[in-house]
Amino acid sequence: MADTPPRTPDLERLWEALQQGLGEHGYVEGQNLIIARRYSEGNGAKNAEFAAELVRMNVDLILTASSSATHAAKQATSTIPIVMLNVSIPERQNLVASLARPGGNITGISNQIGGEASVKMLGFLRDALPSLSKVGILWNPDNQASAISFRESELPAAQSLRIAVVSIEIRRVDDLESAFAAVARERPGALWAHLNMAPYRGPILEFAARRRLPLVAHARFWADAGAVMTYGPDTADLFCRGASYAARILKGAKPADLPVEQPTKFELIINLKTAKALGLMIPPSLLQRADQVIES
Repeated sequence: MADTPPRTPDLERLWEALQQGLGEHGYVEGQNLIIARRYSEGNGAKNAEFAAELVRMNVDLILTASSSATHAAKQATSTIPIVMLNVSIPERQNLVASLARPGGNITGISNQIGGEASVKMLGFLRDALPSLSKVGILWNPDNQASAISFRESELPAAQSLRIAVVSIEIRRVDDLESAFAAVARERPGALWAHLNMAPYRGPILEFAARRRLPLVAHARFWADAGAVMTYGPDTADLFCRGASYAARILKGAKPADLPVEQPTKFELIINLKTAKALGLMIPPSLLQRADQVIES
């Protein structure tokens, strides 16, 4: 949620999935659908500006693809339907009353990051690094979903595997230098980047490569960009499925009557090229479990 999207493979893939889903329900841009695109490019402050602009345009529906954008849209309107895509624990963020009965003007799909997904991610990391005793988690304490996931998912998961956690807090780009200094000082054996670290993906990956630290995340675009491993919902599937919400609402359904769905497809992506560059031997058993192995 600029009119012209950034030309990145991951955004193009998600946009194509959304268009495919809309087309399956009879909506084609330029024929019977007008789409006003807005991209904050990681600048959360822009979301409020864009949400207000869309409300002034009196659009029929707002689609959001992040917690920040969804909160901004909720604050901007209580009447225009909002379909959220790829948002973590929306019920805990007070975006909906509950998954089964969202109420209000918001519904959509949760990405279900945290809980079991976090346990599995840490398990996969331990499989790749059997001697791992400390992991640094990059998260934003000002982000509700990030804070809940860190405290209620990653910390318990790490404790169950007897892995120490180094908390690396990043609220804004100005925090990167001190965050990297903390990693250098604490010397974790691997890094784990939360979803909201996406705006800082480039510097984080460059730092991890320089320090020869394996980095994992929940979203596959991190693996495409050089992270050693990702495990999480198939976001293209979420966007394609999210189009069905848009179609039903445009045909008259009320968001309050449409339960929030959760992911049905999760994917493990392993970047073997990065692993080899780090001198990391990925066990064949783990490679066999991967949905995709990036080799070049």
